[in-house]
Formats: sequence, C-alpha cells, structure tokens
Amino acid sequence: MKQYIYPLIIAAIVFALAHMYFNTTSSSLLSIVVLMIAFWMNEALPLGVVSLFPIILFPLFHILDLKEVSTNYSHHIIFLFIGGFLMAIAVEKTNLHRVLASKLISIFPPNKLIFAMSFTSALLSAFLSNTTTTLLLLPIALYLSTDEKFTIRLVLAIAYGASIGGIITPIGTPPNLILMGFLDDNNLPTLTFAQWMLKTIPLAAIMLIIVSFVLSWGIKEIKIEKLASFTLNSQQKKLSIILGLMIVMLFANAFLKIPDAIILLSFGLLLFMPKLQFLVWEDTKKIPYEIVFLFGAGFSIAKAFVATHLADKISQILLSFTHSSELLLLFITATVVTFATEITSNTALISIALPIIYAMGIDNNMLMLATICASYAFMLPIATPPNAIAFSSGIIKIQTMAKYGLLFNILAIITTTLFAYLVWK
Repeated sequence: MKQYIYPLIIAAIVFALAHMYFNTTSSSLLSIVVLMIAFWMNEALPLGVVSLFPIILFPLFHILDLKEVSTNYSHHIIFLFIGGFLMAIAVEKTNLHRVLASKLISIFPPNKLIFAMSFTSALLSAFLSNTTTTLLLLPIALYLSTDEKFTIRLVLAIAYGASIGGIITPIGTPPNLILMGFLDDNNLPTLTFAQWMLKTIPLAAIMLIIVSFVLSWGIKEIKIEKLASFTLNSQQKKLSIILGLMIVMLFANAFLKIPDAIILLSFGLLLFMPKLQFLVWEDTKKIPYEIVFLFGAGFSIAKAFVATHLADKISQILLSFTHSSELLLLFITATVVTFATEITSNTALISIALPIIYAMGIDNNMLMLATICASYAFMLPIATPPNAIAFSSGIIKIQTMAKYGLLFNILAIITTTLFAYLVWK
C-alpha cells in the first residue's frame, strides 16, 4: 500500500512548494508530472497505465482540454516508431540479428571481443529496440567465456553499447523521437535521418571506443568458446534487401523530403504482403504499446509546459541564477540531464527539459545535447532497460556497474559538451 501512497504524498508536497512561485495551474502540472515519475520509478502501476494519466488529469485540472491532450497520443512520430518496431520484429523472427552478430564478431580477434560486442550492440540498437538488442546478445556474452571478470566486461559492453547506439538514429531511443516531435511542433528546423546520423555517428564512435578501451583495460588474452556460424537463408536474404532499401530511402530522404514516418510505416506494412509475409497480424502483439502511450504522455507533458507558460517561468528562474558562457551552460545542462536520467524516465525527463531549454532562447544545439545526454544512463540498473537486463544476468553487482557507470557518465558529459560547442555549430 505504501508504494501507492508515497507518490501521492510527494506530489502534494511538490504542489505546495510550487504554489509559492507559480499559479495553481502550473503547480498542478508540476505535481502531476512528479506523480507520474514516482509511479514510473516504483512500478506500483504498469508503465502504460501511468502514461495515460494526462488524458484524465490534465483536463480535470484545467491544464489542457481533452482534445489537446488526446491528439498527442496519435502524433506522427508514434507511427515512425511503430514502423521501425515492425521491422525489428521481422528481424528477430527470421533470426537475422544472429547472423549479423555472428558476422561482426568473427571479424574481431578474441582480445578485441569487448570492442566487437559494444559495436555490434550499438549497430543493432541504432535501428532496433535497445531492450531487444541487449536480450538477444546477452546469451552470446554469457556463453563465450568461463572467465567471470571477462564476462562481466562483455555484458557491460553490450548494455552500454546499446545505450550509445540509441543516439545514432532518430528511432534509436524514445528521447530522440520526442525531440523530433518537439522541433516539428514548434516549427523549428527538423533533422532528416541522414542529417541526424552525420551529427551523431562521430560522437557515438568516440564514446564506443572509450567504453570499449576502458572495459578492455587489464584484460589479458582470454580463451573464447567457438561461436556457431550462421549463413543467410532465403528469408533472411529477402529481409536484408528490404532493410537495405529502407536505409537507402531514409538517407535519400534528405533530398526527397518525405516524412520519415511514412517511409518507416510503409516498409513495416510491406512485411505483411502475401508474397513476403514476414509478419502476420498476431506478430503485432509484440509491439510494446505501453511505449506508444509513453510517447503520448511525453508529448502531452511537453505541450502542457508550453501551453501553461511554465517552461518560460522556469527558464527565467534559471537565467536569473546564471550569466555563464555558452560552454558552461552546455556543460551544466549535460551534467544535470545525464545524472537525472539515472533515476527517472529519460522520456519524461526530456519531455520536461526541452520546453525549458527552448524557452531560455539558447542555441538549438542545446536541445540536441540534452536529448543525447538523456541516453547516458550507465550507473544504475533502474536507469535503463539495457542496464536492468545486464544486472538480471546475476553476474554483475550494483557497485561494479556504478563504478564503471560514473566514469562513463563523466566522460560522456565532457565529450558531448565539446561536440555541441565545437562540432555541431
């Protein structure tokens, strides 16, 4: 019973404190957001249930009317996600991911296998769910060696690689899609698939090299169990062609200017065609619809912060405390977002952060920086699904994950801040 009462008490305290600075509507919004975050964290209610709270609570507390809230749950970015996830289901169903993992791992010698695992995980996670990627690669890592220290490093390489890989594409992780939707909703310059990847691939590559190098430090040559080889069957070959065409279309879209959601959903629906039939309707049960609702909640929160002018009010408070240089502001933003995402939903966090940053009138690179840093949750098992899955293997202690995670958080903050300040301009 306590797990249901505590979020309500915390929300009530937030409302009382917020009411000292903001009006009733803004204070209600803050308390509802905190209530949702508390329930997301303690998992007393299913994630999808909590994500539907705005549809009921925002109209009741006169934050947004029902129509304004409900339209966020059919945002076009959501259909981009659905199209991408249909492709991911087909890849998993045909075992194409195993072939890709086997091919990539065979390229690396045993003493570079940590590099192989992190890069393989990142590549898969760029286009597939980071949860799916981690679940699929974890058994391989646990099988490869009987050396516990080495296996721990492999498991962490998969988890951290999946998180880093998520920043590479707009569909790699929910915060990326939240940013795309926010840019579109506020008539800001949006990024195509190609433009996004040109910004993020160099950063992701550097982060993967850093993570792999640190995890490989002190590891002597290890005897590796022979991994079963895979060859493409006819179904996998056909799916590879379709996947390749989709990627080419997404890159060509820099010139075609077709909404990415149309491309992703079209290729996703193509998988149901009779001649191909990689998927049947029963397969759609694997789509994590709670994530769809989570997107809707994220877009609703972002819209509410703008509509109530709460983002402007918070930005003015923040600006009154700082007249810092742009570099320092970038560093502070990266630090706050990176460590905040360790204990809360990165989707909820970025939904709150983007309107505030936008209202501060700072360069749009700050929006990109915050979004990328929302994926840097390396310290705690609760921070991100890849971390939780790695911890569930039973081979990693929280102290070990926290030790490596703290180091990688700091390195990620510094690296991303420098990229935003020196490269993305």
